[in-house]
Parts: sequence; structure tokens; C-alpha cells
Amino acid sequence: MSQIITLTTDFGLQDHYVSAMKAIMLGIAPDARFVDVSHEIPPQDIMAGAWVVRNTAFLYPPDTVHLVVVDPGVGTARHPVALKIKDQFFVGPDNGIFSLFFNEYNYKAYKLNNNKYWRESVSKTFHGRDIFAPVAAHLSNGVSLKEVGEPIDELVTYHWAVPIADRDGLQGWVVHIDRFGNLITNISEQLIEDHLKRKNVKIYVGNTMLKKIVTTFGDVEEGEPAAFIGSSGMLEIGINKGNAGRMLSVDKGAQISIVLQK
Repeated sequence: MSQIITLTTDFGLQDHYVSAMKAIMLGIAPDARFVDVSHEIPPQDIMAGAWVVRNTAFLYPPDTVHLVVVDPGVGTARHPVALKIKDQFFVGPDNGIFSLFFNEYNYKAYKLNNNKYWRESVSKTFHGRDIFAPVAAHLSNGVSLKEVGEPIDELVTYHWAVPIADRDGLQGWVVHIDRFGNLITNISEQLIEDHLKRKNVKIYVGNTMLKKIVTTFGDVEEGEPAAFIGSSGMLEIGINKGNAGRMLSVDKGAQISIVLQK
């Protein structure tokens, strides 16, 4: 095993939550190497957490364990689960947090019901410390998925709306806004290439219209908006040295339209 354990949570760093999970894991896997992917997922925002994990997980060495805790349903009937997707392991709640993998990859999932691999005392409100962290540490030590739980066939799955394509162009939505205020859409570079074939377009977002897709936001004047393909392979709207979300008054869920010029 790689002994790498990544952490993605909505806990922030003000409180003890992240440190407590690491303390538990070090007691089980003292040679573990931790990577803090993000602890600034907006509170209870499952799909924001899913987006962050989707864009980082497969960059890690084989057998990395990804501990993902965005868990507004902690203590309810939702299952704790562990998955293997390609050569990576994932541990977290079965609440849709792993949804963005399911259209692209096959997975093996296990419901975590073997409390031998939990803390002896389990809080109703902190499964991150008492279930997910110890299981992640045991997986990092080489314990098999079959030992920590039993196979489960279906997981909770959420879907972002699929972009709409017609003879006039494409319509999509803002699915994520990063800390720089860049508006990340559900319109992929491949969809643009296949449907628009680099024809002249107009791009509408909020009350703003852009006339082309550029290489990067640095291709426009400071303070001006730009449409470009971001590192995730999706169309993004950004402001050169500015915050597009604030300056364009656009929130998650806003419509993005790419219209072919006649």
C-alpha cells in the first residue's frame, strides 16, 4: 500500500475535527502520510465535495486511500461505505459524495458493518473520527475491503443536469464556483468541439455576453470576463484578476448559453 491518505471535508480548520481524525489514524497506521485536499468544502455541500474529489483522486499513486467526509446525514440510516475505483480506495458516507465517478468508472463498494475496524465508542455525530478514519487507516495498512464490510450493489447517486444541445448551440449550468470566483460549467471541451466545431459563438451568462472562447483569462484586459476551458476540461467563465461570481452576480445553478452566430 502507498500509505497515503487524503482528506476532504467541510470541517474547516477552526475546530479540532481534522486533527482528531488524523490522531486516530496515526494510532492505527503510524507511517501514514496525510494529504489535505480541502477542508473548505461549503458546509453540507455534497456535490461540491464530489467535484473536488473527482478532480484530484486519480492523480495519486496506486492504493491511495481517500477519506471524504461531507456528511449532513451523520447518525441517520445512511450507510458508511468504502469503495475501490480503478486503483484507488475511497471511504465516506453513502450520500452521493462519490456520484461523479459512477458514469465514468466501474466500482466495488462495501457497506462498513464490521465494527472491529471502528473505534470502540462511536459518536452519533462524528463518524469521521469514529468510523471513517479508522477504516481508512486499516485500508492503508493493507486490510482488504472484504474484511471491513460486505458488498453493496447500489449507492446513492446524484446527477448534475446534462447540457442541452440543439441546432442553435448549447445550454448548460454553473455547477461549481472556485475560491477565485471562476464559474465552472457542466459543458465539456469535448461537447464544444463535437457540437460547435469552433464556429463563431456568443456566450451568455447572467447579464453578460462574451464573443469567443479564449485560451486563458489572461487573454483579456484586466477586469474583463473571459470564457475558457479550465483544468477540469469544462468551460469556465472568469475575470482577469477579478471574481466572476461576484462581479457578474452569478451563483451556482445559473444558466450558461452558447449560441451559434448566423
